[in-house]
Amino acid sequence: MARGIIGKKVGMTQVFDENGRLIPVTVIQAGPCVVVDKKTHKRDGYEAIVVGFSPAKKVNKPHKGQFDKAGVEPHRWLVEIRGADSQEYEIGQEVKADIFQKGDRVDVTGTSKGKGFQGTVKRWNFRRGPKTHGSRSYRIPGSLGSTDPARVFKGKKLPGRTGGQRITTQNLEIVQVDPEENILLVKGSVPGTRKSLVTIRNAVKAG
Repeated sequence: MARGIIGKKVGMTQVFDENGRLIPVTVIQAGPCVVVDKKTHKRDGYEAIVVGFSPAKKVNKPHKGQFDKAGVEPHRWLVEIRGADSQEYEIGQEVKADIFQKGDRVDVTGTSKGKGFQGTVKRWNFRRGPKTHGSRSYRIPGSLGSTDPARVFKGKKLPGRTGGQRITTQNLEIVQVDPEENILLVKGSVPGTRKSLVTIRNAVKAG
């Protein structure tokens, strides 16, 4: 069954393993979270739990009603962990970083860094044009297609806003777990800026 927790990206650092090899890791403040709601096959058609992260001073009325019904204090973020066995959890139960162990494989979902409006060279890794023989088409997209359709096809790679999208990095290894401080060290990089919200789930493609 699925396991998951909400966390905050703290930043990146590096650690040494038992063989002295240097490993780049991302530090994630994972939880503590609280179970706010449970989804069941009988009521909702699927299994899931809804967890809240980071206590909040103010929430809107619909969310306040949801927290009041669960009998828990309001939290800033709510995330649904699909596939989790709702029978293993109780409303108001705390979910901490110790649901994962060293060596586990996880998928981390976050919002990538926004880079604003960018050209095709940076956005799509286009090759630049020639810089000799009088050419001044260094970084333009080039031809948009034939003249027969007289339009630009959908999906054409063109300049535009880059980043700021929901991205999942799959099959990352957990290098260390600090259950007292609710800290996870995940090998490699994860999407998002420092202090951004991330969701950690057990990997769907772990082999």
